[in-house]
Amino acid sequence: MTSAELSDVEKKSLEEIPHPSLPEGSSIYGGTKVFPDLQAEDGETYFTLVHGIAHESSVSFVAVLQATRALRKGFESAMYFYGPGSLNCLATRGFPTTGTSAFPGEHNINDQLKTFLAEGGKVYCCRFGLSLHGAREEDLIEGVIPTHPLDVQDALIHYARKGAIINSTYQL
Repeated sequence: MTSAELSDVEKKSLEEIPHPSLPEGSSIYGGTKVFPDLQAEDGETYFTLVHGIAHESSVSFVAVLQATRALRKGFESAMYFYGPGSLNCLATRGFPTTGTSAFPGEHNINDQLKTFLAEGGKVYCCRFGLSLHGAREEDLIEGVIPTHPLDVQDALIHYARKGAIINSTYQL
């Protein structure tokens, strides 16, 4: 490996603090879980709304992870992607071809949504959100349920009436 020539002051700056300060695998955070690991009681529901763009922030991916965890805790779990969040549901992501990751993690959301669906979760996607970005309904991940734009509010009412825990994520 070729390294750049460093001046004396650059070398001094690099050597002031030893690196790495802790070897890989060192624990710098405690592991105590404060709240009990609650599981779903009979009939409990978890509903997630996602209005965040894939790869623009972690909000969409974290929402999918939380919904998956709720599903694994026994909750009936559903997700509703609307507005720009609809883009998270596209199976056509990839470069230079669909399904090919141009960078590590490009398909994290796709893969996790497929896992969520395979484990029994429901995923809804607003058709209007797709249309705003020129995305086609036939490009949705298999199993994603396309919905009318008026369904966003009614889905929220439906799950609220069921007593669902509602996680609403939003990104500007």
